[in-house]
Order: sequence, then C-alpha cells, then structure tokens
Amino acid sequence: MTTTAAGQTIRDDIEVLPVVRAHQLESVPPEQRWLVDTLWPAEGVGVIGAHPKLGKTWLGLELAVSIASGKPCLGRFEVKRPGPVLFYLAEDNAHATRDRLNALCRHHRVDLASLELLVIDVPQLRLDLKSQLARLDATIARYRPRLLLLDPLVRLHSRDENSSQELTPILGHLRTLQRRHKTAIALVHHARKQVSAGQHGQSLRGTGDIFAWADVLHYLQRCKNGLRLTIEHRSAPAPDPLLLKLFKDQPHLEIVPDDTTREPTLQERIVQTLLRSPEPLPGKQLRTMLAVNNQRLTDALNALQRRGRILRSTAGWHC
Repeated sequence: MTTTAAGQTIRDDIEVLPVVRAHQLESVPPEQRWLVDTLWPAEGVGVIGAHPKLGKTWLGLELAVSIASGKPCLGRFEVKRPGPVLFYLAEDNAHATRDRLNALCRHHRVDLASLELLVIDVPQLRLDLKSQLARLDATIARYRPRLLLLDPLVRLHSRDENSSQELTPILGHLRTLQRRHKTAIALVHHARKQVSAGQHGQSLRGTGDIFAWADVLHYLQRCKNGLRLTIEHRSAPAPDPLLLKLFKDQPHLEIVPDDTTREPTLQERIVQTLLRSPEPLPGKQLRTMLAVNNQRLTDALNALQRRGRILRSTAGWHC
C-alpha cells in the first residue's frame, strides 16, 4: 500500500491511469484542424442527417470524392488534408455506387481509377458485433483513410436506436477507432418523422446520444428552391447555411444562389408591428393588421409575454 500526501492509501497492485500535465497536451496548428475547411474537422466524428431521399448519400460521397481528389468540396470548400477514403454503403448495390461515383468524378473532372476510394466489399457490416468491429479496426489500420464513411447507421446494427444503453457502446467503439487511427468518421443517419423546432441535432432519429457524440452535424432540409444545408460544430464557428441543388442530368450537389427570403413567423411579425407603433395596440387592432385568426394571435401573444418580449397594459400590447 502507498500513502498519498492527502493521507489516502492506494493499492500497489492497481495500475494507475496515465496522466500528463495540461501544458503537455498536443497542440494542433489552425491550418491542420480541418479535413475540409469549415465543413469537416480533421479526425472529427459526425453525422450527415436528413429525411429519406434528400441527398444524404450524395453529400457523403461528395465529401469522399473531394477528399480523395483534393478538389474543393461543393466547389467552394478547400480540402486541407487530401487522402484515401474508406466507405460502406449498406443500401446501394455495386452498380448504383459506381454510377454515383462516376457522375461525381465527371463533375469534378477527375478519373475515378486514380482516386483512393476504398469500398468495404462485404454483404453486411455490423457495428454491434465484436468480430466485425475487429475486422473494421484492422482494415482502417491497413489503409489509413482520412475519412471513414458509413451509410446509413440504421443498417449497421440491430440495436434499439432509442435506447442510450444499447446504442452508446456502438458510438463509443467508433470514437475509439477515430482516436486510435486519427481518422475522421461520418455516419449517415435519418431524421425523425416529426422534426424538432430546436437544434437540428435534436431532430435526428433515436437517442440524443447520437447528436451528443458528434463533433460536426450536416443537416439537410427541403426548402422552396432546393435543399438547405445547415452545419453545426462542437468547437468551431459554423458557416452560414447553404442552398444546394441536386442536378439530375449529371447527378451531383451544387451550391446555388440563395435569393429566397424566409417569411417571418407570426411572433416576429407581432414584434415588428409593435415596434413600429408609437402607442400600444389592442388585440383586436393587431388581429386586423396581421390578418390572423383570434386563437393564433392569442397563442403568439401569450408566448411572447411569457418570454418577456412584449408587455400588456390597459391600452394594449407594446414592446
């Protein structure tokens, strides 16, 4: 037994965890912190999320082709660390995968045969089986990819996605692979049928541990003029949302000008109207000005009042 300065005793047969002083932690220069500039962190784990048929796989393969070729991702974002990409598409057969990659390579003007795009060629990959995790570990060790792309998560296990207890071990194993091999990992994952009004990460299907696990989230939503890509980072500022279009003649995702203006919500319209008014406005007058029914207006006014955004006096509502 060993006695510490604080008078505690430690058994000598128990191995102490390795410890380093904080100033000895590895420091990475800013230029080495990104795999794809502002889109995907070097050695970061993350999720590409959306409802079905909204281009998640196309976005994943766009990342893959850009990283393998060094071409700017989506034609705009510089690849900082080009190199091999290892991926597994559980829902695409070999012909469909080849067709997608051919289209992307034609768009980027690169030769598919010249790229280190490495396809895991097995009928099924299971992340909840130790034997297959061990094989995946060995495969990453051999090919040293910059990015491991797995698409989609739901086809890679048989656990209950709503159970933190069942899914967290899978996410933990992937984090271990990321740290051991210093590789980035991208999981393609579906959104819930009922989308949350809060952070996009809360709209991902299953346990909230999926969002908590991610260093980066790419979230696609259908909008009036195409697809809205929103990016969230754990420890870096996020770029502005992007408007994308999936072109069908030579399939690929491309950034298009975003000349759309989001319609303000009813609560925003109420605040704007009250701010413009030199005096308080009664509810009846507000209803007429905003052309909404009484119940919607009442609900919005009460919500704003609870937040302390507006006040009510005998003369009416005001900010």
